[in-house]
Amino acid sequence: MNRRTFLGLGAAALATTAIAASAFGGWTLMHNGAQPLLLSARNDSTGKHFAVGYRLDGSQVFATQVSERCHDVVPHPFLPMALFVGRRPSTQSYLIDTRDGRLLQALNSPAQRHFYGHAVFHKDGEWLYATENDTSDPGRGVLGVYRLQGEQLQRSSELSTHGLGPHQLLWLPDGETLVVANGGIRTEADSRVEMNLNTMEPSLVLMRRDGSLISKEQLPEQMNSVRHMAVASDGTIVTGQQYMGELSDKVPLLAIKRPGQPFQHFPVADAQRQLMQQYTASVAINSEQRLLALTAPRGNRVFIWDLDSTELRLDAPLADCAGVGAVSEGFVVSSGVGRCRLYDCRNNKIASSPLQLPAGLWDNHLRLA
Repeated sequence: MNRRTFLGLGAAALATTAIAASAFGGWTLMHNGAQPLLLSARNDSTGKHFAVGYRLDGSQVFATQVSERCHDVVPHPFLPMALFVGRRPSTQSYLIDTRDGRLLQALNSPAQRHFYGHAVFHKDGEWLYATENDTSDPGRGVLGVYRLQGEQLQRSSELSTHGLGPHQLLWLPDGETLVVANGGIRTEADSRVEMNLNTMEPSLVLMRRDGSLISKEQLPEQMNSVRHMAVASDGTIVTGQQYMGELSDKVPLLAIKRPGQPFQHFPVADAQRQLMQQYTASVAINSEQRLLALTAPRGNRVFIWDLDSTELRLDAPLADCAGVGAVSEGFVVSSGVGRCRLYDCRNNKIASSPLQLPAGLWDNHLRLA
């Protein structure tokens, strides 16, 4: 891999009532402006780590130096703050004021736990759930449950993810059901070395907020690690996989679970599958346009499909492409070595144009708030 020194971003809902603000110490609520705020983690040329926020016109809102490299970013549903989640096996994440970049909290994982790079706020804004590794039983997946009190997250409890090596988690549209991508891989503390490639157990789990299991499904290939996801407004779930077997194995790396249907492969032509080189990075869905986007940094490709017909709409080169997020025009994609780009999908022919953002040094994910 050639990169990757950081940035992550995605989409967050914005609230408009003042009632919620009073419950959180008088914060001024965010408002839906003309330009979304792109949130991500990023390095500078010397390798220092930053949590950053940019408008899409290239104007910098903040760049806050942090101690450890981050992965995904979790905007609060209505307060001007976001958690920049530590990249596996980090033991620290960073709660940032998105108005000015003020570091509100360096959140430390408890003993025998480390972060897996992803988390979600509940829609009420009070609770946060983070995927974590139980290093006393390496790979046993847990969700750390944290309560927001003022400007601090306090650990309250933890839940099982009903699987090994959890990575991304998201909400279904009801805002109460969690979907968890269990990568199926055991790793020890302070290590990214895989311990169980011959006995991997990747799965897609639906669970309630109280931790009870709704469903657990697996793909046919035992070494096809379920890692990143996107959820459409109708509840359709799409996952991107990272295959841990041989490069020559013909394994689909995109999967889908439509409402009421089983978890199964999303049809991808062999030409595109080969370009992915057994690795996908980020997934995004534009629910308004019913489009699905995927980045494959090993193959330096961006793909866009019609979510319903499964027709391929775009197969385009982008060096070390990383994060992807939906915007009104289509998708924004970041790059580890080049310019971030906007893919305008409003016409039959998708148009690509560079954004006036700093080039390169972006990580796997980006969030739009």
